[in-house]
Amino acid sequence: MNNVIDTFKEITALNRCSGNYDDFISYVKEFSSKYNYECLVDNYNNILCKKQDSKATLCIQNHYDIVCLIDNNIPKIIEEDGFFKAENSTLGADNGIGCSYMLSLMSQDYDCEFLFTSDEEIGLIGANNLEHKLNAKYMLNIDSEEEGEICIGCAGGVDIFGKTSNKEIIKNSDNYELYEVKISNLPGGHSGVNIHENRPNAIKLFGELVKENSGLLLDINAGERINSIPVNVKAIVAFKSYPNNFDEDFVCIEKIDTKSEHFNVWSSDITTFIYTFANGVRAYDEKLNVVLDSINLAKITTNIDSIDIELSARSMDNKNLETIKKETTALLENFGFEVKTDGKYPAWKPDINEFTNEVLDIYKTYDSSASLEAIHAGLECAIFKDKFPHMKLASIGPNIFNPHSNKESVEISSIEKLGKIVKKIADKF
Repeated sequence: MNNVIDTFKEITALNRCSGNYDDFISYVKEFSSKYNYECLVDNYNNILCKKQDSKATLCIQNHYDIVCLIDNNIPKIIEEDGFFKAENSTLGADNGIGCSYMLSLMSQDYDCEFLFTSDEEIGLIGANNLEHKLNAKYMLNIDSEEEGEICIGCAGGVDIFGKTSNKEIIKNSDNYELYEVKISNLPGGHSGVNIHENRPNAIKLFGELVKENSGLLLDINAGERINSIPVNVKAIVAFKSYPNNFDEDFVCIEKIDTKSEHFNVWSSDITTFIYTFANGVRAYDEKLNVVLDSINLAKITTNIDSIDIELSARSMDNKNLETIKKETTALLENFGFEVKTDGKYPAWKPDINEFTNEVLDIYKTYDSSASLEAIHAGLECAIFKDKFPHMKLASIGPNIFNPHSNKESVEISSIEKLGKIVKKIADKF
């Protein structure tokens, strides 16, 4: 497809971190004007581009925001061994590649509804609040991350937030000493797509270290994003002696040369919760060959008068999702937390129909092993299916590895192959 890679490089140079809209909106407005499309922006920064007299039957949709582990980061693209990567940051192939396919089709004058949604990575905010009216009968989302898989269903998700102010000043009668604990260099990854791979969770490693060495927690900041497996922890902990039984490849412990007669410590319930919490996969669906239920302990932050904790639960079944939410809420409350939840999106029940079958047939002309699948991650398709019940939807994407982490990469040959498939689908519909 024309200019997809060049376009990807252009938009990667824009600030597209979640919550930042101006650069990309300006870019798309100028692009739309150049190729004679209307460019409509709603109050939630969702962008809809279409021909003025559009008779589109196909809507192509992607989110334009990216996960930035450093605020306002602009990825620096590196090409290496057939892949695009970024220099010590996320790449933003999720979902800059999808946006680039759309812009390429616009440059070729396709009569489609092109919908760019905002703030997907921080709770599918744009999709949830979409104000644009869509008339197309079919929707192709290009936010999946594995070539050969046509997604026809996805997990629903809910975010769970706990807050506790349970701390006390204690006398240091047992001669505790202060240590700075740092955990880093973990692989991280997407808390849905990668959750079944048992990648180490930095917060869980921290809980194990503190609990098994009888530590007292004074301060902690851990995790990066609610939808990422946590990579980093930085904390101040009091121990009676230098800790043992930890992985020196990831954990760094340095003594703080300060004596104190008193410590202002957080309740041991906090570290007990971290240590005992059943993080990761809760159930697996053998028929769909996909994780059914999971939960990720994602972030812990010390504020002036509280410790805040963030978790992200996912399920392919809305009833199961509600059960996980209730159970986790009760557990947190039992450990002294006040709890709030935010239901991000429903599950998208797998649906095989004339559109998904046609997409599969087109795909198989380029990849005979292509198949219809469901994914244990949140896709905006679930929301659009609720908003536009008449629509038939499918999601595809190139090979993107380790999204939401500094190791994110996208396979260049896969970008090119999928571009041909997207064009054929646009030709058909």
